[in-house]
Amino acid sequence: MSLLFRINAALGAVFLIAALLAGYVCKTMLEANAQREVLAEAGLMMDSAAAVRTYTAKEILPLISARMKEEFPPQSVPSYAATQNFLSFHEHHPDYAYKEATLNPTNPRDRATDWESDIIQRFRNDAQTQQVIGERDTPMGKSLYLARPIRAKPECLVCHSTPSAAPQSLTARYGGDNGFGWQANEIIAAQIVSVPFASAAANANREFRAFMFLLTGVFAAAFLVVNVLLYQLVVRPVRRIALVADQVSHGDMSVENFPQRGATEIVSVARSFDRMRKSLEKALRMLGS
Repeated sequence: MSLLFRINAALGAVFLIAALLAGYVCKTMLEANAQREVLAEAGLMMDSAAAVRTYTAKEILPLISARMKEEFPPQSVPSYAATQNFLSFHEHHPDYAYKEATLNPTNPRDRATDWESDIIQRFRNDAQTQQVIGERDTPMGKSLYLARPIRAKPECLVCHSTPSAAPQSLTARYGGDNGFGWQANEIIAAQIVSVPFASAAANANREFRAFMFLLTGVFAAAFLVVNVLLYQLVVRPVRRIALVADQVSHGDMSVENFPQRGATEIVSVARSFDRMRKSLEKALRMLGS
């Protein structure tokens, strides 16, 4: 087995291990970055919903509170305003979603599904949990969700304690069977924002492939350079030394001299062989005389 083959095998193994390690680290970092980007989007959507809720509670509700006895405008409810705002957004971006999932809602459209109920129950089981992040598969691809708990504030009980205490306009619109029995500070719902993860994951995969392609190109260039240097500085001079030494060993003293150029170590070996050749020539001349 030649020296060049052994060195190439060793370099190939080192390059392969380095590429696998670099690829793993790169892919992990890109996936983490993609998740952070999607989570940042979800956070902005959640803050936007909170802003709509605050605006409705502070600006809209006082303007129409006097009409609550005669009619119940749902636009006065912060959760309704936030949901409607995102329904308009959803028309242009169908893979984004926002919902205030409720276990016992006044409006049936807000009723929590099974997986949303699990999130609400998680908040109920651990009052210290302020946020839940997870991934789920949807018909439009993988989605990342961000959820935060909603507690029943004392002012909420005006409409949600008992049907008799609620405005008649509310019960006339939604009935008296749902959305009642809430307790102050009870976790009754969860704000859930869903943001598509497929696009960010695809971008991360493209960047990973570009990185691996570049890394492979760098390794291939380094491999080629190392092979050229090895051949020019080591393999070729050693082969010439071996050829001259073989001819000298057969008594042919007319061959060319050992190479005097190349790496320091190779030149040192060549000079040693040259001295040995001269000593052999002297010895042969002494024997011939």
